[in-house]
This record gives sequence, C-alpha cells and structure tokens, in this order.
Amino acid sequence: MVSAAENAVTTKTITQDRVSVARLINQEIAATILGVSPKWLERDRWAERRIPYVKIGRLVRYRASDIAAYIDANTQGAA
Repeated sequence: MVSAAENAVTTKTITQDRVSVARLINQEIAATILGVSPKWLERDRWAERRIPYVKIGRLVRYRASDIAAYIDANTQGAA
C-alpha cells in the first residue's frame, strides 16, 4: 500500500516532468505588452476574437505565447 506522502511525491514528479503549463497573464498585462487598452481586449474577445484567451471561472487570462504569436503575425516588414 502506498502512503499519502509517497503518493504526493509521485504526483509532484509526474506533474513536473510531463505537464507543460502555459504562462498565463491577465488582461492588464496583455494590454500593456500590446500597447492597447484593456477595453480593446474586451472588445476583441466578443467581437473580433483575434487573440485566443482562457477562461478560468470569471477570470480571463491570455497565454504569453498567444500574445507573442499575435505580435509576430501582425509585424509589418519594411516597405
């Protein structure tokens, strides 16, 4: 029989080794990075849906990688 302590160690090891968790940032930080207002992100969520977001209960979070991808996709080359 496995003790609770051994089970916790095993679970922690598996979680750290096999699960890649995306870094989530809130709307205010995402807006600052993009140079837009938090309201712009709110409008984008219900109207445009250009930037993917994550809902955790009532909280809205953005993956840092999705913000970076949006920036890359909208970067204009020199004319």
